[in-house]
Amino acid sequence: MEKNIGILFSIFFVTFSFAAEFSLWGTHNQASPIYKPGEPIIFTIQLLDGEQPVSNKKLVWTRTGDDGITTKGEGISSTNGIDITASIDIPGFVRLYVTAFDDNGKKIIGLNDKPIFFDGGACVEPNKLQGAPEPKDFDKFWAQQKAILAETPMEVLEMVEVEGTDSIKVFDVKISCAGKMPVSGYLAMPKNAKSGSLGAEVSFNGYGVKGASKNTWAAKNRISFNINAHGIENGKPAEFYKELSKSKLSGYGLNIAKNSNHETVYFKDMFLRAMRALEFVKSLPEWNGKELRSVGGSQGGLQCLAATGLDQDVTYCSAWSPWCCDMVGRVEYKRLVGGWYVKPTPVMGYYDPVNFVKRANPKCELKIIANLGDYVCPPSGVWIAFNNFPGPKTIVVKQGCEHGYSMKNAPTFTIKENY
Repeated sequence: MEKNIGILFSIFFVTFSFAAEFSLWGTHNQASPIYKPGEPIIFTIQLLDGEQPVSNKKLVWTRTGDDGITTKGEGISSTNGIDITASIDIPGFVRLYVTAFDDNGKKIIGLNDKPIFFDGGACVEPNKLQGAPEPKDFDKFWAQQKAILAETPMEVLEMVEVEGTDSIKVFDVKISCAGKMPVSGYLAMPKNAKSGSLGAEVSFNGYGVKGASKNTWAAKNRISFNINAHGIENGKPAEFYKELSKSKLSGYGLNIAKNSNHETVYFKDMFLRAMRALEFVKSLPEWNGKELRSVGGSQGGLQCLAATGLDQDVTYCSAWSPWCCDMVGRVEYKRLVGGWYVKPTPVMGYYDPVNFVKRANPKCELKIIANLGDYVCPPSGVWIAFNNFPGPKTIVVKQGCEHGYSMKNAPTFTIKENY
């Protein structure tokens, strides 16, 4: 019996060890993803099994771009990869999408049991990209919202200590706010922190119906306040959030009728809660009165960019793949978009991050991340937010990465403000 088990184990081990780990990897032919108008952009794409290049498989590609042009082609993989040449004559982005096929004409499957792909790109003169003209009364509208918020006294409705770590204390907190819902999140900070000893960070979460995160890792040397997007309860069972996502919060933020009136857009109350969250951490005795960070990705990036423009005390903003940048401009200027985004209406300019960031404190620092294959949060819009930011700034650009997928060993490019 033991001998049979050993044989079965050996067969399993050999099969597992030699299982194909197919993937597509790609890059472009220069040190920067920024090209000149009409300049050849040469992408090199490799089909890999683990780390080893694979030859003699069909690769099929589609080139799209902010110029509205679509071209297609195919080639045969080699150990050096195949070169695909593209270009664009106007400021904007080229997107290249590549798939691979086996000898039977079927798409090659990767370790996640899904067809492998490369999704990336490059750009021309992104510093010249601009969003649509903002609403003329943008500042007036948000001054009115700030006044409405000020009319609601900041009151801690609930502050219950929950499980933290040996060195970090955590509280489930609810704070009064204008609108229908309170601010709701987890506040974490080092135990026994002295008055005035800590910087503070407010962080925001991606799209979905879920509670806040404790983020004790972020609270080792600062105040960390992570709020959920909706002012709902934290720490509930998954079924609680699943039910909300099917009922009251189904498709929130995407309703075109509500998004046709700047007073009924779902993000209005969300941004009021973001402002109140910053106001709350600034009221804590442990805050040092100097360092205030606004952090988030995707929908959290939308919130943190808006919060940075609405609160002049923010000193550092970190936004990765921020959602909804250039909502109106991407349609007005016919820039490339993906399949899942907020459909623009004329009033969405009141909620576009590219307009908020113009108002950030010029001393505030920005770090923003753009993925060249992300068309949930297109790189053109992220770059416009970067262009509009008045303070010291860095944009990190990742090749071959989508919104929910990062290519292994993805080439990464860090670009400073004076590029």
